[in-house]
Amino acid sequence: MKRIFLVCAFACMFAAFASSQQKQAVIVVSDSSLYDFGDVKEADGPVTHVFKVKNSGDAPLVITKVTASCGCTTPDWTKEPIAPGKTGEVKATFDVNGRVGPFTKTISVFSNGSSGSYVLTIKGNVIGKQ
Repeated sequence: MKRIFLVCAFACMFAAFASSQQKQAVIVVSDSSLYDFGDVKEADGPVTHVFKVKNSGDAPLVITKVTASCGCTTPDWTKEPIAPGKTGEVKATFDVNGRVGPFTKTISVFSNGSSGSYVLTIKGNVIGKQ
């Protein structure tokens, strides 16, 4: 009876140890999670910034969904899994037409990474047509 108990105890400890050692993806932005466009002219049309994201974990990173805080910002992203140590992209395009003045928009990146979601921010100031 003691042997069965000991075997069960060791099995439980091994299972707990094994589950804590699972590989996991970790998303990190290479430069900064905030990009400032500065002053942009409404007449020049939409502005775009590409955020470089790196997988600093030890499992493939899969970006499952990217959402913008408003319809004036369009996200695009790397759809293929990003291998450990490799980089992918999240592109944010802001339509300046009719949006004169300062702006701050967020882009939420959802993935299988350890942090769940990651927030990127773009900001700037739109100068009206003259």
